[in-house]
Amino acid sequence: MARHETQREDLMAEATALCERIEFSVAGQAEPIVAGFRKNGQWSLYFGSDPAYHFASDGALRRAFVGNDLYRSQGATLARLRRARDRNEVRLVRHDLTSAELEEFMARMSEHLASLKAAIETGSSQVIRQIPESADVEARLLGALCEASKLQLSGAVKKGRSR
Repeated sequence: MARHETQREDLMAEATALCERIEFSVAGQAEPIVAGFRKNGQWSLYFGSDPAYHFASDGALRRAFVGNDLYRSQGATLARLRRARDRNEVRLVRHDLTSAELEEFMARMSEHLASLKAAIETGSSQVIRQIPESADVEARLLGALCEASKLQLSGAVKKGRSR
């Protein structure tokens, strides 16, 4: 694990594992929102540099990056993995969310998803770019957002198996 994280310069160019991707400008959002789909149907959603959500093909949440913390599905809850640094190493300290913490996390995520969906549906978002240009990534994303609104967690994500 790197000692220092850096901001992504151009997620649309860097996220080559997302074979279909789209970048939006949304009224009220300081940074662009990027969404994309992998060949296996898994998909990701980046609200600028934070937060980022990663979903299984059925819309179940697999992982998230929120406020410098990694969240990973454990099936019944999320594990928060927080970086703890000292002079010689970086460790991940795990905390399984309580029911109340999980409910709060999922409510915040739901707000993000619903606000993006509403922005697309009402025309208050503008597509900046998409790859490939011929795909209907926006329509695919709307379908994925509907599935994700069920607020399910994927099966446990094992360390080292993020694909």
